[in-house]
Amino acid sequence: MSGFHVVTGKAVALDRANVDTDQIIPKQFLKRIEKTGFGQFLFYDWRFTKEGEPNPEFELNQLENQGASILIANENFGCGSSREHAPWALLDYGFQAVIAPSFADIFHQNCLKNGMLPIELKADEVKYLLAQAKNQPYELNVDLEQETISDDKGFSTTFPINKYWKRMLMNGWDEIEITLQLDDKIAEFEKSTEAV
Repeated sequence: MSGFHVVTGKAVALDRANVDTDQIIPKQFLKRIEKTGFGQFLFYDWRFTKEGEPNPEFELNQLENQGASILIANENFGCGSSREHAPWALLDYGFQAVIAPSFADIFHQNCLKNGMLPIELKADEVKYLLAQAKNQPYELNVDLEQETISDDKGFSTTFPINKYWKRMLMNGWDEIEITLQLDDKIAEFEKSTEAV
């Protein structure tokens, strides 16, 4: 994974509460074993009609919302099943950060483990961001090192993040890479147990 430091990009609004992981990436698309290629199926039942045509009323299909890297959602984003495919689909589509008043715990962890930054802000801050993002063009600056979010209209706030996950994201590490950093100690331990 590449490290996450600062993202400055278009922010789009998905002003819906309780968006579950089956809406983010429907179950019929979970047959792939790679982490890539899921972006084309993101929000599939909302993005496309029953005939398979793009739904012009869905937020992400609107021309002014194309190319966004920051998604602003409402409370309890990522609820439902624990599928890791949900952050995979968001990342593959092009989102690097998701902002909401609250997230489902497992989805929140899956984002962090897969290099996506979930940012929990106060409800009134998210309400402001949702309103601004409905009027494109709208850009946000997300600075992980400083733990800040700002726009060019005077809005600025901070967000909390666990130090462990901040370090992981900034270095682009996953849990396997953390383990491999201890390779010498693991080999030393294994060698010491051979004699027993």
